Amino acid sequence: MLIDLTHTIVNGLPPFPGDAETELVQSRFFQEDGYNNHQLNINMHAGTHIDGPMHLTDCYEYLNKVPIESLIGQGCLLDVRGQEVIDYKEEYEQRIGEYQIIVVYTGHSHRFGGPGYFTDYPVLTPAFADLLVRKKSKMVALDTPSPDRDPYEVHTRLFENRILIAENLTNVDKLLDVQAFEIIALPLKIRADSSIARIVARVL
Repeated sequence: MLIDLTHTIVNGLPPFPGDAETELVQSRFFQEDGYNNHQLNINMHAGTHIDGPMHLTDCYEYLNKVPIESLIGQGCLLDVRGQEVIDYKEEYEQRIGEYQIIVVYTGHSHRFGGPGYFTDYPVLTPAFADLLVRKKSKMVALDTPSPDRDPYEVHTRLFENRILIAENLTNVDKLLDVQAFEIIALPLKIRADSSIARIVARVL
C-alpha cells in the first residue's frame, strides 16, 4: 500500500512569505486547439518540497547531484503532536535507527492554506538536529513549513551533515497505525538548490 504525503500543486498554492505565488494555468484547450496543455510557474519551495544543502549553505551542489539512495529509505515516525518545541529525548536513541528518513508528525498540516501556517509552527531544537546527525539520518520530513526560524541554525546543522529536509507534508496521520514503512521522496531532476517533490510512504 502507498500513502501519498504530498500536497496537490494548484494555481495559487500558498507561498512562504516573500516567495512568488504559484501560477498554474491551462494554456491550450482541446475544443479550440486540438489538445490540452498547462503552464506552470512555481518556486522550488512551494507546497511539498525538498531542501538541499545549497539552500542555506555556501555550496554549489545542485539537488540533481544528490544520490537517489539519499531520497529513499526506511521511515521512522515520531508523533509529537501538541509540542511547540521538538527536543531531544533519550527514548529517541532506541527509536531512531541509522540511515533512516525521520518523519515528524506535528499535526500542523491541517492549517495549510490558513492563517498562521507559515508563522506559528512547531520547531526542532539543535539538540534534536544533533541526534539526527549522530544517527546519520538521510532526511527529516515535516508537516510544517520549516524545522526552525531565522537564523535557521537547525537548517544549517543538518545541511552541513548532508541531511536533506522535506517540508509541507500532508496525510502523515495515515502512518500512525503503520508498523513499518519506506519513504520515497523524489524531487525533480533539476539544477536548483531545492525542488518540489512527490513524497510517498510505502507500507512494508
